[in-house]
Amino acid sequence: MSVILAIDAAWTESEPSGVAVVISSGKRWRCVALAPSYEAFLSLSNGSDVDWNAPRFNGGTPQVNSLLDAASRLGGAHIDLVTIDMPVATVKITGRRKADDCISKEYGGRGCGTHTPSSMRPGKIGKYITEQFEAAGYSIATKTELPGRTMRLVEVYPHPALLTLLGSEYRIPYKVAKSLRYWPKTTTVQRIEKLLNEFQTIIGTLARIFGPIPLRLPQAVEVPSLATLKRYEDAIDALLCAWVGICYLEGKAIAFGDETSSIWCPLEKSQRH
Repeated sequence: MSVILAIDAAWTESEPSGVAVVISSGKRWRCVALAPSYEAFLSLSNGSDVDWNAPRFNGGTPQVNSLLDAASRLGGAHIDLVTIDMPVATVKITGRRKADDCISKEYGGRGCGTHTPSSMRPGKIGKYITEQFEAAGYSIATKTELPGRTMRLVEVYPHPALLTLLGSEYRIPYKVAKSLRYWPKTTTVQRIEKLLNEFQTIIGTLARIFGPIPLRLPQAVEVPSLATLKRYEDAIDALLCAWVGICYLEGKAIAFGDETSSIWCPLEKSQRH
């Protein structure tokens, strides 16, 4: 049995972060926990259900040991791997890394270039998370070693992972904040409908890997505002991080970067032997 803790980590303390736990049983994987914030995830581990219709979800700095303990309770075993959608490195991050340049070179033509990290974003919260996982025994996985090793902190970038998952040639339009750029001259209601369609496609594909996923998407008429869809986007990104973790453990992932930091992406079918 293997257990993966997957985090779609916000780069600031003001925004919530999606969290998922997936476990293996034989060759099958399933999602045993999914939450749109650290607070909701910890409550989930204590027996409370996630209220996906809550007015808002809080951000904050994660207490790494509490997250690991909660994930162990939900997964029923020690955490083998942590995957995270946040820049992490063995050195201080002050600007663009080789990992970011490598990803942009490989996937930029397909609309999946990376954001540039800085000393401010993710800044001290990124440094804190990295150091806390290191202290807990999870060292950063870089291209200096082959995939498959446990007790690692694996950096993930969901956009290129989605290309492989869905077999798409170009970036999937599922980011709430970019919806007007995706679909100019549309109404808010129309953009909500389009985003929900994208979410459903992604979740439906992930369900082939994890089985039933503990998340019910709302109908468009149930959505009070475009911004409230962000919680579902964060949950999806956490699930994508979990899937890349599976690829990593199975030796079906490749690292882009150097000895200080690497972004791991699933191998596309043409790259697999």
